[in-house]
Amino acid sequence: MISSWNLRLTGSGTAEKMPLAYWLFLVGGLLLATSLASGWLRHTPVTPFALYVVAGMAIGPWGLKVAQVHWLEHMTLMEQATRVALLVSLFLGGLKLRLSWRDPRWRMALRLAFPAMVLTIAGGALAAHALAGLAWPLALAFAAAVAPTDPVLASLVSVDDARDHDALRVALSGEAGLNDGAAMPALSLALLWLVPSTAPADWRHWLLVDVLWALPAGLLIGFGLAYAIGSLATRLKAMSGDTAPSDLLALALLALTWASAEALHASIFFAAFAAGLGLRHTERTVVSRHPNPAVRDELDELSSHPPAEVLVNPNLRDHVKPAEPAASIGLMVSDALSFGDTLERLIAAGLTLALGVAFATFWSPTGALLALLLFVVVRPLSVWLATAHSGAGHAHRLLLGWLGIRGIGGLNYLGYAAVRGVSTVEIHRLADLVVTVVVLSVLVHGASAQPLLAWRQAVQDRRQGSS
Repeated sequence: MISSWNLRLTGSGTAEKMPLAYWLFLVGGLLLATSLASGWLRHTPVTPFALYVVAGMAIGPWGLKVAQVHWLEHMTLMEQATRVALLVSLFLGGLKLRLSWRDPRWRMALRLAFPAMVLTIAGGALAAHALAGLAWPLALAFAAAVAPTDPVLASLVSVDDARDHDALRVALSGEAGLNDGAAMPALSLALLWLVPSTAPADWRHWLLVDVLWALPAGLLIGFGLAYAIGSLATRLKAMSGDTAPSDLLALALLALTWASAEALHASIFFAAFAAGLGLRHTERTVVSRHPNPAVRDELDELSSHPPAEVLVNPNLRDHVKPAEPAASIGLMVSDALSFGDTLERLIAAGLTLALGVAFATFWSPTGALLALLLFVVVRPLSVWLATAHSGAGHAHRLLLGWLGIRGIGGLNYLGYAAVRGVSTVEIHRLADLVVTVVVLSVLVHGASAQPLLAWRQAVQDRRQGSS
């Protein structure tokens, strides 16, 4: 797939297309290295994504000069590859959020995903217009691409699993799950100005279809399909005693959600996130009606059933009692998480490696200045304003404002604009800025996330020790 992006090996003389075997060797070697060194990496500011980007720089035009990426020639493929990465990550993000709809932690996630993002888009567009000289439509497209917190790379700061109820991680996970879909109307609005011949010129159409219909419809489609399929699969597997892996079920759910949302002109990003939430809601419903025998006698009206997947071992399926609905849904969720995590890491490794290679082509000093403003002023100030009167402490709000990593979503928006008729000149200007912001975010936010979270944990431990 990536070999079709016009990756090239350069040597003495003319450049040749980079064979797929070379690409697989690079990705495989990096995955092996980060896997073997994961124990050490967890204690350092270095993240796997940052290593992939740096490795890309090392083999690209700024380093060994053995590879080069020409994304602008294959924007359709880039949009498709980044879309797959986003949908898988959004589905996983929703599946890991085991919260009831009444949980107050949703409020902070909603503040980040909507008012904070709108303010970030406004501030980003103003900065791009004033400093980069972009026309307002192109400045809006840039701001829409870099405003959302990326669900793929936000795994550094998002919830680890369904038992992780840390308020900061829950808020960032909810934001990452919602704001890719919430920012799309801003990009569609920019396209109304940039490409009036290919985008609906009727502003009422944009408001009714891209905003009022697409967003809620995406949530309903994704949640409804996941809940229906999850409930049906749980019942059938329990009745038949089936303990076979459910990897294909998760893939089928994601494919059906994607296709249904596309066909009905709904938000595919909202639909994927809602599908994860729907399958998780199915698990909560099943265990509330059929608690796992291991904890049934210990539960009361004040206690909470552990996530079903932590009470079954998918590697010991022969010892699982499939007639228990809680065991069936536990295996199903375990398989979905395992399959999704592997697929997400594999795609993210390839994309960030290619991003590092491409950085030399798209590096922009103006983009670096915009990144500085976005990271230090626009995003933190937007979050600070959006979380006013939320009850959160100052340190909590400042961390939320800083830990907003940009990533694969910005590249997807870039490809989305390119394949819908934006001129090559404008796309190149946009790519210079977006790629620079994304790479710097991967490096800067990635390097600071672990130390900041460790500092926060130390402060919390001291407070608990003194109380």
